[in-house]
Amino acid sequence: MKSIRWNILVPIFLLLVFPLIIPSDYYRHIFIMALMWVVIGSAWNLIAGYTGQVSFGHAIFFGTGAYTAGLCVTQLEISAWWGMLLAGPVAMIMAFLIGCLCFRLRGPYFNLATLAIGEIFRLIAIVWKDLTEGMQGILIIQTFRSKVPYYYLALGLAALCIFVIYRIVNSKWGYYFVAIREDEDAAESMGVSGFRYKSISLMVSAFFTGLAGAFYMNYMAFIDPEVVFSLYFISIMAILVGIIGGVGTIWGPALGAFIMVLLQETFRSSFFGIFPKFVSEAHVLAFGLLVIFVIRYLANGIVGDWPKVRRLWAKSAVSGQ
Repeated sequence: MKSIRWNILVPIFLLLVFPLIIPSDYYRHIFIMALMWVVIGSAWNLIAGYTGQVSFGHAIFFGTGAYTAGLCVTQLEISAWWGMLLAGPVAMIMAFLIGCLCFRLRGPYFNLATLAIGEIFRLIAIVWKDLTEGMQGILIIQTFRSKVPYYYLALGLAALCIFVIYRIVNSKWGYYFVAIREDEDAAESMGVSGFRYKSISLMVSAFFTGLAGAFYMNYMAFIDPEVVFSLYFISIMAILVGIIGGVGTIWGPALGAFIMVLLQETFRSSFFGIFPKFVSEAHVLAFGLLVIFVIRYLANGIVGDWPKVRRLWAKSAVSGQ
């Protein structure tokens, strides 16, 4: 227990003091984005990893949250920070409506349905210019010039998300989610309503994803449909974060988020200027190779197969001596 406690307390302490000892806004920005992806990845993991409903449409909830915050400024003429209060409930409503449609389907049909609805939301945001400003996007003024307040807000959201999901998966709901994941028909024969608990899981997942979207609007101060409703940059990225870190684990998405964001930034900067610029376009290839490696050798992700990782590390250390 002591080792587990230290394994948790040390990273938390380092995250708390990071912006105080690292004055670079560049590195603060990277960690802010990583913490935002901890929220999105953990939220996606609840519906996919624990409930077994793999969503390809989490950009719906992220974009809904982002536009909720943006529309607070353009339509309601109030601060975008109100979006942090409104985005979660609005995303939950969207999740319930989508669940009413998609939970009638199972397996790949559910996956395709969420993907299609995500594309519908993107197209609506492009076409409905009177509400969303279309491809022109929504631009606001940042509240803080320093990145430190945004960092601690992102850290607080990530901590809250992980804590709530941890409590849920270790509660009666969590057992119902896993029962549905393992065998929905058997769970329903025991009195567990598949629709009810899949809806609850999706709504909780959407709540935190919507919060992340609202945070993104306030932090980046600009959104457009091609970014916040993007299949690749949001929905697929959420899946990669979960797969690499470990689907069905509490800490897997957190680790996966930092790996994916750091890897993406490394390629974007062409390994911090060491390699030619064309290397920055190879990040999709790198992501694909990483996913193939994880699926081939670490089917449960890095956290899920951590004992195997430790054994491989020990063997390589011994062979290196």
